[in-house]
Amino acid sequence: MYECITRGIKVSVKPTYLEDQSDPEDSRFVWAYTVRIDNDSGEAVRLRTRYWRITDSKGFTEEVAGEGVVGEQPEIRPGEGFEYTSGAPLATPSGLMVGSYGMETPNGESFQVEIPAFSLDSPHELRQVH
Repeated sequence: MYECITRGIKVSVKPTYLEDQSDPEDSRFVWAYTVRIDNDSGEAVRLRTRYWRITDSKGFTEEVAGEGVVGEQPEIRPGEGFEYTSGAPLATPSGLMVGSYGMETPNGESFQVEIPAFSLDSPHELRQVH
């Protein structure tokens, strides 16, 4: 589990390699990642935007930005949380993801919440210990 806190908003991420959706012989490696956003601040926030930077083990980077997450722009009240699961395919057996959420308070203030960097590791990655 990877975690990061910005202004009382805790973002936790748990990636899972999806063997059944991956095809290593065709350079297709797929992960699901579950994100939990807990509001430990004193005010409600609405998740307006998302930004992801996805980098595979060869250094190829893709940026993804858009409104909300999984078709929603949830309001998260103090003491509450929101959880969703999404996915990411790569052409290599490992990679990294990092990003941010654009949040908005009821009075219209916008701010960015960090998504912790997390690794996408499959059992197909060859590792050497020196």
